[in-house]
Amino acid sequence: MPLTFFVVLTVQFISTLADNALLIVVIARVIELSADAWVIPVLKLSFTLFYVVLAPLVGPLADAFPKGRVMVWANFLKVCAVALLLIGIDPALALACAGLGAAIYAPAKYGLVTELLPAQDLVKANGYLEGITVSAVLLGTALGGILISTVMPVLDVPIRMASWHVTSTTLVAGMLCLLMLYATATLMNLGIKDSGARYAAQGIHPVRLTRRFIHENRLLWRDPMGWLSMSVTTLLWGVGATLQLIVLRWAIESLGLELNQAAYLQGITAVGVIIGAILASRYVSLMAAPKLLPLGLMLGLMVPFMLAVDSAFWAAALLILVGGLAGYFVVPMNALLQYRGCTLLTAGRSIAVQGFNENAGMLLMLALYALATAAQTPLHILIWCFALLVSLTMAVILQAQRKLVRNGQFDLPCTAAHQLP
Repeated sequence: MPLTFFVVLTVQFISTLADNALLIVVIARVIELSADAWVIPVLKLSFTLFYVVLAPLVGPLADAFPKGRVMVWANFLKVCAVALLLIGIDPALALACAGLGAAIYAPAKYGLVTELLPAQDLVKANGYLEGITVSAVLLGTALGGILISTVMPVLDVPIRMASWHVTSTTLVAGMLCLLMLYATATLMNLGIKDSGARYAAQGIHPVRLTRRFIHENRLLWRDPMGWLSMSVTTLLWGVGATLQLIVLRWAIESLGLELNQAAYLQGITAVGVIIGAILASRYVSLMAAPKLLPLGLMLGLMVPFMLAVDSAFWAAALLILVGGLAGYFVVPMNALLQYRGCTLLTAGRSIAVQGFNENAGMLLMLALYALATAAQTPLHILIWCFALLVSLTMAVILQAQRKLVRNGQFDLPCTAAHQLP
């Protein structure tokens, strides 16, 4: 693995750490403002929105410039997001600014990895990325719990004595910690070397970009391998975003935990994902990725077991197991999608298509969850509906993949190093 790849890993860790801590801090801010319960899933919607709206643009943008430079701009937008939160801007708007940075960052980051490495190393690289990302999710969620805990407001005293234009909140010190993390990630991006990959110049006319993006989207969906991997990752992203909020609500309502304690429990899921990601990167090849589809069905069937758990210990055990299955499943499927996307399109454009579909799935699932919360749907009904949706969708995907194999329309990828267009 080249040194630049490990620099990308480090930046990914810091940025993702701050992203997940930011979500917990923003949720605490919403609670502090006495907002309605349905506002919390809307926060995730605001973060995800730009992934979908700007999908036709961010791929060409990532390919138009050295990707390290694009990552600098993206992380700087996250710095601006925390600054907006500090001066009292609506939390959803501040989180939307961070989402804008994340939407620009994703195709540059994954595109750079695809440029740096041959196809046979993509599962291994995704194992590293998934392990680092989930470690950051784990620690970031725990960090968020610390940043909203009772120890942090004490640190606000010297800040409040200064003549800074900060908003009236007990979360100022936590926000400043996030500001420093994002600033560090921004500065580290300056050390990422250019991969040397260059693509044909593309116009930025919105109509042309949209038409080309629609064509690229259709190209991946009509490709059997692209369809399979994108269906699975789109479902899993929507599931993961919604499950994150369901776990928080479950821990508070069913286990009687405070928000900061629920954040720690939520982060425990990431331990399992790390284990699963490590095992997948070590034992699963790119060719074997489609054989893991039954694991997705198992994930859906395991979710209702949450209702039988009444202690934090068994909750942690269940979440580790669910996370392990998810990590072992998603890493090879993500690598398969990256491989196929880069084969059919360019690195940045394929990641933009992937991001659009995965985050559109998140928007849909979060919107449904927000509506259900606004309608005051009981938690146990939400969990059963969630499990049923995941299980049925995975069953349909599994059956369709088997039909493609029987008809000779599904060819597993070879692992020869691909050439960049």
